[in-house]
Amino acid sequence: MYRFALLCITATAALAACTPASEHARDVAAANSADDKLTVGVVQREIHVGMTGSDVASVLGSPNVVTSNSGGGETWIYDKISTQNAYSGSSGGVNALFLAGVGANAAASATTQRTLTVIIKYDATGRVSDFSYRQSSF
Repeated sequence: MYRFALLCITATAALAACTPASEHARDVAAANSADDKLTVGVVQREIHVGMTGSDVASVLGSPNVVTSNSGGGETWIYDKISTQNAYSGSSGGVNALFLAGVGANAAASATTQRTLTVIIKYDATGRVSDFSYRQSSF
């Protein structure tokens, strides 16, 4: 009876460890989709001509670079560069019971680099007069 229970527990644990690579890829994608303040969607949806600098800062956070222009206004530059490396893998499974783990691996990995530059120009009264952005992904 004891051996049968041990075999059932071991088999259940081994089957639970058999995760296909497609599930690992989905888990990796979900881990990389964390919310971030500085995205193209946020810029398109939230930034408008006429906003104050404090309104922009509450939406996007602090800029990376601030410069003054000759007309008394400022230019704020947000520059985001990210490299994401993710790996998900498992080994073992049913083959581990019978073949000591030989050939029982499933894995997925992904590397993505993205850049986003947002340029916001303010007039002399401190309100957004113009803004632009550029995004790349590779």
